[in-house]
Amino acid sequence: MDLLCSKNLPPIASLIVAEYTKLPVKIRWGAENKLVVGSSALTSDKSIARFLVRSGSLASSLYGTNELSATEVDHWLDFASLRLACEKDQEAALDYLEKVLAPSTFLVGERITLADFAVWASLRSCDQATVDLYPNIQRYYKHLSAMPHFISVSSKLPAASEMSKPAPSSSATAKKTKKKDEGKFIELEGAKQGEVVVRFPPEASGYLHVGHAKAALLNQYYQQTYNGKLIMRFDDTNPAKENADFEKIILEDVKLLGIKYDMLSYTSNHFDTMLDLCERMIKEGNAFVDDTDGETMKLERSNRADSKNRNNDVAKNLTMWSEMKAGTEYGQTCCVRAKIDMNSDNGCMRDPTIYRCKPEAHPHTGLKYKVYPTYDFACPIVDSVEGVTHALRTTEYHDRDDQYFWFLKKLGLRHVHIWEYSRLNLQHTVLSKRKLTWFVAEGHVTGWDDPRFPTVRGVLRRGMTVEGLKQFIIAQGGSRSVVTMEWDKIWAFNKKVIDPIAPRYFALLKKDVIPVYVDGAVESSQLQPKHPKNTEIGEKTVYYSNKVFIEGADAASLKEGETVTFINWGNLIITGIKRTGSGSVESLTAKLDLANKDFKKTLKITWLADHTDAAHVTTQCVHYRDLLSKPVLAPDDDFKDYINKDSKEVYHMLGDPNLASLKKGDIIQLQRRGYYICDQPAGPLDIHSCQNSPPCILINIPDGHQKEMPTAGGKQKSSVAPTDSGDAKAGRAKKPSSSVETTTNSPMTSDVALELHNKIVEQRNQVAAWRQLPIAQ
Repeated sequence: MDLLCSKNLPPIASLIVAEYTKLPVKIRWGAENKLVVGSSALTSDKSIARFLVRSGSLASSLYGTNELSATEVDHWLDFASLRLACEKDQEAALDYLEKVLAPSTFLVGERITLADFAVWASLRSCDQATVDLYPNIQRYYKHLSAMPHFISVSSKLPAASEMSKPAPSSSATAKKTKKKDEGKFIELEGAKQGEVVVRFPPEASGYLHVGHAKAALLNQYYQQTYNGKLIMRFDDTNPAKENADFEKIILEDVKLLGIKYDMLSYTSNHFDTMLDLCERMIKEGNAFVDDTDGETMKLERSNRADSKNRNNDVAKNLTMWSEMKAGTEYGQTCCVRAKIDMNSDNGCMRDPTIYRCKPEAHPHTGLKYKVYPTYDFACPIVDSVEGVTHALRTTEYHDRDDQYFWFLKKLGLRHVHIWEYSRLNLQHTVLSKRKLTWFVAEGHVTGWDDPRFPTVRGVLRRGMTVEGLKQFIIAQGGSRSVVTMEWDKIWAFNKKVIDPIAPRYFALLKKDVIPVYVDGAVESSQLQPKHPKNTEIGEKTVYYSNKVFIEGADAASLKEGETVTFINWGNLIITGIKRTGSGSVESLTAKLDLANKDFKKTLKITWLADHTDAAHVTTQCVHYRDLLSKPVLAPDDDFKDYINKDSKEVYHMLGDPNLASLKKGDIIQLQRRGYYICDQPAGPLDIHSCQNSPPCILINIPDGHQKEMPTAGGKQKSSVAPTDSGDAKAGRAKKPSSSVETTTNSPMTSDVALELHNKIVEQRNQVAAWRQLPIAQ
């Protein structure tokens, strides 16, 4: 079919559909948009795109998977062509889109649809400086712009269409030039829609860490981008390291990451095939059996010296191979090596080992085999046999690529494309399983889910959300540049996810509370929103009394006659300050000034009432620091020399009565302190000690810049209202506010907030199940 496209206003969404579905559409450029269908002509981008989607084989995925999602796609098509394209409605439309995209990668469901094509096309015509004001839209637009189909269409558009776009402001241009080259995903070589097969092949010898999470999520990205398949494969080539328990744990982690694989396999499924291929290589003179000891072999490979067994005849090699397969004492001294090139500048090509003798039980095959393939030999074979089209590997495997392709060629197996990306390196962190095991064994951490650990379970226990981790990985893209990143970057993404939905509560440092006697106040209570700008989160009970507590740091900053805003109550006037002989504040008196609604220039403080019916919750706030004191270890550094022995601090708090209802895994914000995740719910109140047993334990969630336990008090001159800040101190705010409590994020729509809340609740329940603790319903 012929599609006539306007040079000035091309049907961009339609062009992306044609590129994505590979429909046989002939593009001609002219003065108008037109697709002739029978006796009718379609002229709008929306109608042409709809027709092309319904004409292709991928209609079910691009137009939603059911009637409801198809209706959502139609909604976004109208939104893109009407509201987003209308200059008068554009600001309101962008506000709406920003809220919807807060927890989402795509507009409808978990995969790209026609809705994304249409909205991206409209955003492309918006002023870039305006789009840059919306972080979620900016992330979304950049993410799509880096996809192969969008790149391809953009490169084919005539210059006239670029001239029709509004010129960005000079400030926007400057901002763009400062951006790092992040978030770009290259088009996979030879990739075809519906035919791409990728795989995630962890070894079941430990817990998944954030580096594994990056690998898994990148593979999922290409699975979804190309509407392809993802194989979940356990690399179980080494029986000494394999553990069925770890397999279960890894599958649970993968599920929690939201990764849906199409096939589960094990390298051991192909052991018979690899045995035959190894024996074939021996018979064809492409491999030999070597009984050289390990140290000598290492030295010979370094010096490019041939092994004494390299030129053995086939009969001798097969005899030695039989000894290996039988697991004899002599066979255990042998290995099979590929005969490649001992003079190669690439050390990986100097006759690498492909089989070794290990007469021990395997979790899946038992004692059936006495010999096992190396990963380097098994990987290309299993990739090819299982239909993998593109193997994603970190750049540290680059030198092994020649070896990978050599095996495929010598064995006559189907070619597999390799695509490299950078390994995730993090400051103050080790990702080696051996080193992480040492931390556990030596008691420096409480286990593999310790909040200081880089394991998936460790970071989730510390308050990382799966959505925050996903957004971070997407923002990094498929860069090959090897860098060591700060943890703050990951936590900053997480903050964007949790801030709009984290309920707000109070807590005071127990050792530092000061009483305030309020004239005119009586014991009472009132329902207040848990979140200042998200009513969907629910309500909490705030208790009032003529005696309340504030923190000493706040008390020390107050003056007699000063008007102070008590958050969730209103304005009070300090009428008296009683000091000890040393000059420190012992108590204060105040009177209500609730009729005064001017909160613009007042100090905002947190407080707790001494109320008969609302006991304070015994609370411990746990703050963790890095396990290693040195940001980046040099190659010759011993990590044990840089252990941070002061990586945990516990603060004893008087907690908001509402904290008694927290469940394990709940994420909250203690106002003027930061974000926390409930690691242990509070137990019942002991009538003798007047304390909860056990106490409520809250783990601090880093927010990307906070370093130490924030303290109340001080006269901070921040432009951000202090009541929802995770910064170190809070005080007066320059920015006017129409209410006592403000937040730095825009409100979410109820359906978006509910969806994100449900995801975090599900994550909470799974984390609780892992630790074998009961989950409160």
